[in-house]
Amino acid sequence: MRLDRFLAETTDLTRSLAKKALHRGEVSVNGVVVKQPATHVGDEDRVEWDGQPLALVGLRYVMLNKPADVECSARRGLYPRAVDLIDLPSAERLQTVGRLDVDTTGLVLLTDDGQWSHRVTSPRRRCAKVYRAVLAEPLAGAALDEAVRRFDEGMLLDGEEKPTLPARLAMLGPCEAELILYEGRYHQVKRMFAAIGNRVTALHRESVGPLALGTLPMGEWRELSDAEVAEFA
Repeated sequence: MRLDRFLAETTDLTRSLAKKALHRGEVSVNGVVVKQPATHVGDEDRVEWDGQPLALVGLRYVMLNKPADVECSARRGLYPRAVDLIDLPSAERLQTVGRLDVDTTGLVLLTDDGQWSHRVTSPRRRCAKVYRAVLAEPLAGAALDEAVRRFDEGMLLDGEEKPTLPARLAMLGPCEAELILYEGRYHQVKRMFAAIGNRVTALHRESVGPLALGTLPMGEWRELSDAEVAEFA
């Protein structure tokens, strides 16, 4: 691995800042100051920056129970980011696997393994995502039957060229719905209920594929086990 890339993956430095640190003579390899960004380093090499030893973190896989008013964005904005809640070395490298709206709570996956992230989000896998939605208006009787039919058949949302994949709708109470989706379009849950003349006032994601929040408290996170990661192999 190139030395500048090694620095970028083991510190908060970007590649350009890593090169500047190298040029200033702040980096040593096996006790010798190295200034060339293209220098190759391997697992056996000891790399230090300002006297502090560096080591590759490896790939991480994290589950977060996202609170409201937290963004799934890599950029800093008006709200805290999901990655800001993760207390791991080089947490900035983690990316959310798909997104939840800032006001939506529940399960968010984060990883620095791009291939794994793609497997989880690929439409071809049709990974089931379970949501609980609180609705502005009760849904029952003939209106519920019609909604279940439309969700199951798929509906063409405003601005879309293809109908949604079949989704499963069940009511847990007069205004509380469970919805299972097999894709992840922009604001999909809210837009689907808007299409039947209702409105989502609160939304929570309980699971993604075989991974469920379980008893994980709101705002808390944990790393996935090897077995859980392998569920998406």
